[in-house]
Amino acid sequence: MNLRDIKKDIQYVIGAFIDDCTLFLNMNPDNKNADEITGLIDKAVDLYNDLRDKVVSAPKEDGKAYFKAVSQELLTKTDGLYEELAAAVKKGLAA
Repeated sequence: MNLRDIKKDIQYVIGAFIDDCTLFLNMNPDNKNADEITGLIDKAVDLYNDLRDKVVSAPKEDGKAYFKAVSQELLTKTDGLYEELAAAVKKGLAA
C-alpha cells in the first residue's frame, strides 16, 4: 500500500459513511435523532482529518507497516461509526 492508495481509501470509506448519513437524514426529515446523526458526521470528519494527518506525516522507514496500521484503524473506527449510526437510526425510527 502506498501513500496515494491510502489517501484514496480514507476519502472513499469516510465519504461513503457521510453519504449514508446524509441520505438517511434527507429520506427521513422528521427523524428525532437528526442532531445525533449530524454529530456522527462531525466525528467522521474529525476521523478523516486525523487519518490524513497521520498519512501525511508518515515515517520514511517502514512505511508499508505504518500504512497498513492506518488502514486497519480506518476500517475499525469506521465500523464503529456505522454501529453508532445503526443504533441512532433504530432509535429514531422507533420514536
